[in-house]
Amino acid sequence: MGHTLLCVLALFLLSTLLYGQDEGQNGEQDRHTEGPDVKEGLTGATVSYNGLPQYSNNSGDAVLESPASAVFKGDSVTMRCRQRNPSNDMDAAFFKDGSPLVIDTNHQSRGAEMTISSVSKSDEGTYTCEFGDRTESEAKELRVRVSNKATVTLQPNWPQIFSGEKMTLRCEIQGGGYTGWTYEWSTPSPNKPPAQKEYTIDSATEYHRGQYRCMGRRDSYSSTQWSDVIALEVLSYRPRARLSADNEDIPVGGSVTLTCSVSPSSSSGWKYFWYRGEKTSKPLTTQDYIFFSDGKIIVSQGGLYWCRGGRGDPVYYTGYSGSVRVNKIITNRPVVTLHPNWPEICFGEMITLTCEIKNKGDNEWEYEWKHRSNTLRKQSEYMIGYASTLDRGDYKCRGRVKGETSSTEWSDAFRLRVSSNKPQPVLTVSPLWLSPGASVTLNCSVEHPSAGWRFFWYKAVPKLSDNSYSYELIPGSINGTEQDSYIVDGQTHTEGYVCRAGRGDPVYYTHYIEPKCVWSGDSHSAASLTVSPDRIQHFSREPVSLSCEGNSTEWRVSRFSVDGYLGHCSSSSSYWGTMTGSRCNMNSHWQSGVYWCESETGQFSNAVSITIQYGDIILVSPVHPVTEGDSVTLGCKLRTEKVPYNVDFYKNDKLVQNVTGGELTISAVSKSDEGFYKCKGKDSPEGRQTWMSPESWMSVKSAPRHEQSPPFPVLLIVGPVCGVLLILLLLLFLYLYRKSKDSCFMRSQSSSRGPATDHMINQDETQLKEYAPPLHGDAVLYESIKGFEEPEHGESSDVTYSVVELKNIAKKGNKKEEPEESAVYSDVKIRSATDNNVMYAQVNSHSKAKKDKGKSRPAAADETVYSEVKPGKALDQ
Repeated sequence: MGHTLLCVLALFLLSTLLYGQDEGQNGEQDRHTEGPDVKEGLTGATVSYNGLPQYSNNSGDAVLESPASAVFKGDSVTMRCRQRNPSNDMDAAFFKDGSPLVIDTNHQSRGAEMTISSVSKSDEGTYTCEFGDRTESEAKELRVRVSNKATVTLQPNWPQIFSGEKMTLRCEIQGGGYTGWTYEWSTPSPNKPPAQKEYTIDSATEYHRGQYRCMGRRDSYSSTQWSDVIALEVLSYRPRARLSADNEDIPVGGSVTLTCSVSPSSSSGWKYFWYRGEKTSKPLTTQDYIFFSDGKIIVSQGGLYWCRGGRGDPVYYTGYSGSVRVNKIITNRPVVTLHPNWPEICFGEMITLTCEIKNKGDNEWEYEWKHRSNTLRKQSEYMIGYASTLDRGDYKCRGRVKGETSSTEWSDAFRLRVSSNKPQPVLTVSPLWLSPGASVTLNCSVEHPSAGWRFFWYKAVPKLSDNSYSYELIPGSINGTEQDSYIVDGQTHTEGYVCRAGRGDPVYYTHYIEPKCVWSGDSHSAASLTVSPDRIQHFSREPVSLSCEGNSTEWRVSRFSVDGYLGHCSSSSSYWGTMTGSRCNMNSHWQSGVYWCESETGQFSNAVSITIQYGDIILVSPVHPVTEGDSVTLGCKLRTEKVPYNVDFYKNDKLVQNVTGGELTISAVSKSDEGFYKCKGKDSPEGRQTWMSPESWMSVKSAPRHEQSPPFPVLLIVGPVCGVLLILLLLLFLYLYRKSKDSCFMRSQSSSRGPATDHMINQDETQLKEYAPPLHGDAVLYESIKGFEEPEHGESSDVTYSVVELKNIAKKGNKKEEPEESAVYSDVKIRSATDNNVMYAQVNSHSKAKKDKGKSRPAAADETVYSEVKPGKALDQ
């Protein structure tokens, strides 16, 4: 019995000892796991655990470490699974409410740890862990509670804050009903913000731009989470209002709508203030206009309007808008006129647009011009000194009485057309090839020929120094001609002509046209051109040279090619030839065309038309005109230099003759032989190949006429003597005829009149006088016969007088020059004018002298005898 009691007592003491040790260990763990170690972050608290694990009453080998108290929503929570007696590292699996934990981006497991990045109410429940050896922990409960939330608000709540504006940030804490909060702010400013609910910025600058947030604290251990971030945008400038009008003109009895706005358009909260006249004036009231909406008003008064915006308390103002002038329309309507009024203005021309207003009265006017989108303030005249394509378009104008807001309507649009380039006239010359002494017609044309153009005509003078021409006005063309054509009479030699047009004051000129030539095939001593070989057609790659001769030491050969281009062969070389002295040696690049010589003294030679042939046969024909009566030989030539056989010659496409020797000779050329010639032949008598040459024109000129003139002394003696005798005989005849006529007249009158009348007639007869004073000059004799004098106030009576004039116009001097030829012409003309009973006679004596061979001298002067008998007044009247 004693032994039994002793054993029971020993077991009691042992259990007590073990129980006390367990309680001590559990109490220590409770102290270590009393609460989580919380590290606060921007998105929530991080909850981790330090200390001994909590062992279950069922002494398992696995222990789950978890928060002992509730965590806040959004916190990061980490749970750890530990072995009571760890022998090695093992991975653990985690379970929630008895099911395996779903692993995702918010729930991560690594080794023996499980982390919930942002805990939420759905994460509440009981959690366990288990090792691979089936060691399982006791269940632990996770509780999640929602904390008080802080929110930042902005007053006034504008999307953009402008420089200088006042604003207030307010930290609002939702839920909990607690009012004793202290506040903490996170701002971009380096200055420490106040620990108050409101954070006020009195004058915003760009340094206040950035992110703002806040949180609330109850004490050192309890606080809200940080609020969401609010981004504050502060613009570095003060905005400026913009004013526009739907129409700047108020029609009679109408109105205009004005609109004021502030940029950027996303800014809000603006009220608008309106001004008329000066910007510093008081804002308009509803008595001055009709309020509309969205920053619009309706006005019916003319004037200068402004606006600006404002918002907030105190009011923050924008800058003033630009001014808009609203004009009250009056009835006058202007008209735009152009001077000079051409259909199209040329590039570079000077013009003036005028704004004309009818019934202007005595008021002083100001003018506005509108061109495209630009409004210009100018005088009534809008001058363009040098027109260009930028000046094209529509022009409008209006007038305003100076010092008032009333104005006219805009005029109708006047469309100004300006050409892109300076005009280039077109010159034509007819004929291109001269007949000796023929007239040449020049025609100069420009666009819009009736638009005030005058035409100026020039001769082209060669300038050998720079392969160009200078231009000399043709006499009579100094002031230009209204006609676009000009006739040059008596042209005998090759000449170059130029024209240009001008109009306006000062004169605006077109470009000069490139010289156009009229060509003569006749050579003259001042300048002549020869071709070597002397024929029209030449084989390609055949050496050809052109030589100039005449009264000059420096020459150039000019060419007008078949494709219409003017070029020169000069000493500085050219594409198609080089000038060496007075000869142009042409290379393989020369072309068919008309060629002539030009000298430094301004002379043009005869012109020749030569062609280059790429075939195997050419026609050999003279390059210069052939004189009537001369003999000429046409030939047919092969490129191989062989003489062709069985040659046919054609004139104007008709067969003229078939020859065997390759040449056709015309012994005495006549004008009828002129025409286009070509030939056709073979290279051998039995050859089958036949060639046809191109055709060329053979020109025939008239032979000079030689007239036999009498010796010079006979001309001077016989001519005047015969003339005087004829005049004396004529005067005697006229005198007798007139006297007999007057006698008949007086007898017829005396038969019908009385004595008084007869007395008057006899008295008139006594007044008949002869007046024949000798008048000496250059071999000139005048003789006058005066008839009856007229009464002072009476009607014209028949009066007969004659004038005899003998002229001998000859070069004075002792040197005698006898012409090779001379001629005497005597022409007696008697005419009767039936209206006035006039008879007169004229005797002409002409003497011509021609130049000696090889010498230049003037022709002898003409000798003329004039005799006139005509009625008229007495010489003393």
